[in-house]
Amino acid sequence: MSEVSPCLNCGACCSHFRVSFFWGECASSGGTVPDELVTQISPSRVAMNGTDCKSPRCTALIGEVGSNVQCSIYEQRSSPCREFDASWEYGEQNVDCDKARARFGLPPLEPEWNQIPYDQSA
Repeated sequence: MSEVSPCLNCGACCSHFRVSFFWGECASSGGTVPDELVTQISPSRVAMNGTDCKSPRCTALIGEVGSNVQCSIYEQRSSPCREFDASWEYGEQNVDCDKARARFGLPPLEPEWNQIPYDQSA
């Protein structure tokens, strides 16, 4: 499997879906997600700032979708982010990944993307 994730030049999922999760994942409750980056949406759930609106974009996303992106809280990210796989990353298509990419005019990932060897000398 490739050591380079297509997510590093995508970020479409971070700008397409509402990222909501149990408030217990917040730092003030013993979790890892910084409290200042979430908004309460119900008594037991929060959403990443920027994702609970008509044109979502997570405030933790840095860079331009489809070009070069990164998550500013990658090691502290919530479970929905940790559990969202790029299409074909583990041999299965993720239609939600493909749908998010399509919104930004990006083609769906090909099943072979993770078979391309990573050239560390480049």
